[in-house]
Amino acid sequence: MESKLPKPPLKIGITGCIGSGKTTAARIFEALGIPVYYADDRAKWLMANDEQLKARIIDLFGPEAYDSSGALNRAHIAQKAFSDAGLLEQLNAAVHPAVGADAERWHKEQSGVPYTLKEAALLYESGSFKALDAVIVVSAPEEVRLRRVMQRDGVEEEAVRARMRKQMPEEEKARRADYLIQNDGQQSIIQQIHAIHQQLQQRYDEI
Repeated sequence: MESKLPKPPLKIGITGCIGSGKTTAARIFEALGIPVYYADDRAKWLMANDEQLKARIIDLFGPEAYDSSGALNRAHIAQKAFSDAGLLEQLNAAVHPAVGADAERWHKEQSGVPYTLKEAALLYESGSFKALDAVIVVSAPEEVRLRRVMQRDGVEEEAVRARMRKQMPEEEKARRADYLIQNDGQQSIIQQIHAIHQQLQQRYDEI
């Protein structure tokens, strides 16, 4: 009798608007033994190390996109991309597929767990949610998010609001969520994560 191959883990996304606390939530899942792919960190790594992606970035932003040591010139790219919507769109069109392919490779390397988590700010905006089995959205009131980011990044209110305007509205993300975590400081985030973790384990067992 042939032995049954273990089932591959479910692919779960975790996202939320800026200041929602999605990274904090992802680290709690990680503490429960769930592997987490941090898309923004990997995007930075790929932009510095993936030769094909580097060539495209130089094509878009010029040789100043990298310094003499080969490190990404983030200030130069941010200044140009955020003042030119078309350029930002082209940058995203280059980076998102590279991150998607990298995340898929990473997921295939994971085993012995019921699911993996892909933590990303722009899961819905980039369309990468379509490759996932479900999405967890971390939600918090706008004023709470605003205060968190101002304190965390040491920036003025209008700078944070400008970044907020570039993301899908909080209400829309919450509406699309398969699982919702309320990180408003009133409810226990750990209890909510434990409940979702159990639901995802059960979902995996029932496949």
